[in-house]
Amino acid sequence: MQELDRIVADAEVAFAACATAPDLEQAKARFLGKAGALTELLKGLGKLPPEEKPRAGAAINEAKTRVEVLLAGRREALLAAELESRLAAESIDVTLPGRRQSAGGLHPITRAQAHIERLFASMGFSVADGPEIENDFYNFTALRMFPNHPSRSMQDTFYIAGSDKVLRTHTSPVQIRHMQSHTPPIRVICPGRVYRVDHDATHSPMFHQIEGLWVDEGISLADLKGTITQFCRAFFEREDIEIRFRPSYFPFVEPGVEIDMVWERKGDEVKFLEIGGAGVVHPDVLRNGKIDPERHSGFAFGMGLDRLAMLKYGVNDLRLFFENDLKFLRQFR
Repeated sequence: MQELDRIVADAEVAFAACATAPDLEQAKARFLGKAGALTELLKGLGKLPPEEKPRAGAAINEAKTRVEVLLAGRREALLAAELESRLAAESIDVTLPGRRQSAGGLHPITRAQAHIERLFASMGFSVADGPEIENDFYNFTALRMFPNHPSRSMQDTFYIAGSDKVLRTHTSPVQIRHMQSHTPPIRVICPGRVYRVDHDATHSPMFHQIEGLWVDEGISLADLKGTITQFCRAFFEREDIEIRFRPSYFPFVEPGVEIDMVWERKGDEVKFLEIGGAGVVHPDVLRNGKIDPERHSGFAFGMGLDRLAMLKYGVNDLRLFFENDLKFLRQFR
């Protein structure tokens, strides 16, 4: 019994001296391992007389239990100390001010659209809107784009399978819908997303258009030119901008024109940029909008809103607007 008490006392001292869990495991082996002190005593039971084995075995097992209790207590103490050390090292100073989130900003296309809407509002135009998924009549037929028109090709248009629906290829359907529900005078712009099968540095399968419509008595190309000139000078903040028209064909206007803007002058050399298409609204389109072409006339125009934003902000690749690069977008906050 004295030997067992000594072993238990030695174990208590050894366990208390351990500063880490690995040290404690090594100390455990001295007493409870395969060659430990208590294990050797258990192995020696076989050499004792039969009448002494039960009493000696019970005493050894009692000592083993006492050592295991000491071991468990020291292990818990080490784990608690380790946890306290980690908490102290990883503590958060709640008295520090929190990290402020930086303020967001409008997307450059949104900024450009809002600017354009304000400018046209100052000229008496209101904003009209319509669905982005259109049917065949409003997207094509009402605008005199008949079944053999190239824009109906699968290479140009996103079709909705199993229906006559398409992702609108322009915002012109909004003009038809607006004419059907309003009477002249009509003066609206139609900004919004449109979709075509096209993707490169200056084209995107999803892009934005700004179209305009003015229907009243006696509206002509002269009104169109004055409106576009005033808009361009205000949008680009340059009084030297001039506009020229070049004859062109669009099925929904007659006559039709391409709009060119003077962008740069170097001596006698003048650089023009094409910014859109326009013309006098075709009589059939007015009829489809439930307006009498004998009494009213009008002009319509369409420009790429993204292209206008590229020119205003000096961006040379349209795709930059839609890649969600925060470094790029933060420039416009």
